[in-house]
Amino acid sequence: MMPNHNSDTLFQLIHSLEKSEKRHFKLYIKRSSAKEDLKIVRLFDALDKLTEYDEKHMMKSLKGFTKPQLANLKTHLYKQLLASLRLLKTNDNVDLKLSEHLDNARLLYNKGLEIQSLQILERAKEMAKANRKMNFLVQLISLEKKIETLHITRSSLEKTEMLAQEALATSEHIDRVTKLSNLALLLYRWFIKNGHARNEEDEKDIKKFFKSSLPDNINAIDDFYEKLYLYQSYSWYAFIRQDFFMYYRYSQKWIDLFNEDKVMLAVETGHYIKGMHNLLNAHFDLRNFKKFKTTLCEFEKFSKTEVANHHDNFRIHTFIYINSAKINQHLMQGNFREGLAILPEIEVKLKEYSLFVDSHRILVFNYKFASLFFGAGEYSIAIDYLNKIINDNQQGLRNDLQCYARLMHLLCHYEMGNDEILDSLIKSVYRFMARMKNFTIVEEAMFNFLRHSTKVNARELKPELELFLTKIKHLEKNRFETRSFAYLDIISWVESKVYNKPMEEIIHAKYLKSKHRG
Repeated sequence: MMPNHNSDTLFQLIHSLEKSEKRHFKLYIKRSSAKEDLKIVRLFDALDKLTEYDEKHMMKSLKGFTKPQLANLKTHLYKQLLASLRLLKTNDNVDLKLSEHLDNARLLYNKGLEIQSLQILERAKEMAKANRKMNFLVQLISLEKKIETLHITRSSLEKTEMLAQEALATSEHIDRVTKLSNLALLLYRWFIKNGHARNEEDEKDIKKFFKSSLPDNINAIDDFYEKLYLYQSYSWYAFIRQDFFMYYRYSQKWIDLFNEDKVMLAVETGHYIKGMHNLLNAHFDLRNFKKFKTTLCEFEKFSKTEVANHHDNFRIHTFIYINSAKINQHLMQGNFREGLAILPEIEVKLKEYSLFVDSHRILVFNYKFASLFFGAGEYSIAIDYLNKIINDNQQGLRNDLQCYARLMHLLCHYEMGNDEILDSLIKSVYRFMARMKNFTIVEEAMFNFLRHSTKVNARELKPELELFLTKIKHLEKNRFETRSFAYLDIISWVESKVYNKPMEEIIHAKYLKSKHRG
């Protein structure tokens, strides 16, 4: 069995380093010629050479190392790597700069140099305010208050009163940000676990939770972070409820925050990247073809900037979201075979980034890959990708994706004419979706059609398909049914059967019609 390359945190950290970071570490550690430090350089080199984490193989190349000694050296190396990175990256990151200022102010205070400490705190406060870093501001104010309370600093009464007011305003702001960021986080978690609201009961629960979680003084919201988390919360709330117009509106507000305050693009790059992803998804859901194309061009332009390439995290997520959008573009235009051409490059990059891409993203990509192959009529290859989702044993990740993977898997076997397994497969998928409470009217109608179609001959099948199409066509605009069509375009699939045309041709014709109308 192949060792799990994700199992060792030190291995992950070393393989996330760029050449310049590895070089800096070597210079940093060799300034000290302690015997212990020279050993961790040997350990670093051994781990750096591995392509997969394999402790037994590594121990063979580390002669003179005992297993208990290895555990201590790994801990020491991990700490030294972080210390080296902190030294190298402090000037590149506002949070690290502020943390350094705070540490320096504490050191000076502990040395009895209160006035010097206050001077550093004053400069740090200005930096925190300029970059909207209220979480640091509250720590800086706390230390400043401590110094002013315990020592004679000759600060004026007016300054002391301003400090008290500043502390109160910052505390109220932090409280609002905490509530709103918690709300955004919990809504996102709800979606990751459940997907979209399945019925009136889900809708009622999510509405109740959302309204009860909003801060009471919502009219006082005027700060960047308060607005950011408010717009994120509304975006996830709308997306879960499949109110795609509201989802678009708040995703656009999210991005507009950064367009109005360019400084924050470098400060909160990760939030901007996520916002662009959501805005592209909103355009995809609403079939805003022109705006989708414009936003994707803007995102690709951004991906080439220095800000986007400042951190591995930004570079990786920008790649993920741009390529996810490119696949979506092929799906909504019906250019499935054209879309298949970009998959090899995406898969190579996903393998390269495997240490850093979460399992949820991989599941979504596998589903998108399967959708392209399904639309292109490559059913056996689609099954290979769907099996990766179906056989995934990660609990609590996208129950809806698990359901639709099984549904598409069933349709692939139907298309391939695997009649001998269809009956058992229909029962199995039906039971799974019932257990997950994932049925819509469309899916119920689909299972009825599939059960019945296996019992009729080819000549009688077309009237059955036409009847099925009549039953579901009017549900296309129903909010609780759009989930089915977003994951798997059942209507286009049935139309391809009724009109005896490839599904690709059916969807592309709809795209051209909508584009012309738009």
